[in-house]
Amino acid sequence: MSSVENEKTDQGELPQASAQNLKLLENIEVKLTVEVGGTRITIRDLLKLNEGSVVELDRLAGEHLDILVNGTLLAKGEIVLIGESLGIRFTEIISPEQRLRSI
Repeated sequence: MSSVENEKTDQGELPQASAQNLKLLENIEVKLTVEVGGTRITIRDLLKLNEGSVVELDRLAGEHLDILVNGTLLAKGEIVLIGESLGIRFTEIISPEQRLRSI
């Protein structure tokens, strides 16, 4: 790929070749996951869990959630209610440089 393909035009649009390359990728499915938090637990304690059990997570109430695409952190967000369903509002997009550092 030439450097021209990676640069935006004066109007802020991608050159035609890059737009065509992105078009090829549009229908590829990826797995979007929202991570509320996590914890480490022994198998002994895991086996003791039953309906009504509570497990404390490593995230504070009100803290933004992690949004991952194919296991890679892409953004931070918060839960929103959409009618009777839950959704996620993106509040921060992780820069490509930060994503590379996390690999």
